[in-house]
Amino acid sequence: MVRYSIIIPAYNEEEVLDETYKRLTEVMKSTEEEYELIFINDGSRDNTFKMLQDYCKKDSSIKVVNFSRNFGHQIAVTAGMEYSSGQAVVIIDADLQDPPRVILEMIAKWKEGYDVVYGKRLVRKGETFFKKFTAKCFYRILDHMTTVDIPVDTGDFRLMDRKVVDVMNSLSEKNRYVRGLVSWVGFKQTAVEYMRDGRFAGETKYPLKKMLKLAADGILSFSYKPLHFAGVVGSMLSFASFIYLIIVVIQKLFTSTTQPGWASLVAVILFFNGVSLILHCITGEYVGRIYEETKNRPLYIVREAINFDESVVADIRRK
Repeated sequence: MVRYSIIIPAYNEEEVLDETYKRLTEVMKSTEEEYELIFINDGSRDNTFKMLQDYCKKDSSIKVVNFSRNFGHQIAVTAGMEYSSGQAVVIIDADLQDPPRVILEMIAKWKEGYDVVYGKRLVRKGETFFKKFTAKCFYRILDHMTTVDIPVDTGDFRLMDRKVVDVMNSLSEKNRYVRGLVSWVGFKQTAVEYMRDGRFAGETKYPLKKMLKLAADGILSFSYKPLHFAGVVGSMLSFASFIYLIIVVIQKLFTSTTQPGWASLVAVILFFNGVSLILHCITGEYVGRIYEETKNRPLYIVREAINFDESVVADIRRK
């Protein structure tokens, strides 16, 4: 078994890949221990896979899992954990925003006895005010809504002990929020603080649409409060509607203040129908996730795995 496994999801990263390979190799060689760099090619449409193939030919420590199409960052991370064999497993993105040198600090904490060492961002360089503001709000909302203590201002950049990874690999849910799952499984955890850099090159692979999807996965996977909220709002509106109905009946029977007309009626109907649709959407999100779980499709499909032992690949295919 190798000492360290480094998981690097990659999607259209040809502009930064050479530098990523160079820096990670320098850092891991400095440990003077056996390691493997596991790149997950998540359906890239540029030269990413060709470059990874070239690395594999000249460096046996480089291993590649090539997806049949794009399955998403969280699934790529999941695949990396399943294909890893190290005693300690590190997740890091290919864009170099998370500095590879921080891995050495994580390893030092791991050797002190911590099972999970996650990177906590003090500064996020190269990101827009909108992204930093919305990320800050999301982490604090998530912390308030969930019963699991998910550290704020952290991403997937972290080191995990082998026993943690084995537990993570045993979890079968489809809509995965990896950093939440790591917090949920427990074990002894600590943080390493660092300054997050801007992208070395290329464009972000997490546009607003994917950020919203990740936020939804985080909240809906670890909190039932949206359902409680839907129930409370629905009950309040039902009670208010019943009171209003009594008032209207009293006015109709004992006063002459009621005026015939449809404007107020339509306004009330539209308001309550709108709220009802919002509540149905919240409930529908949970129902949809239940449906995804019951289909029991594989999380990802591998087109080819390069530089892995045949026994490792065979074991994963049997699962």
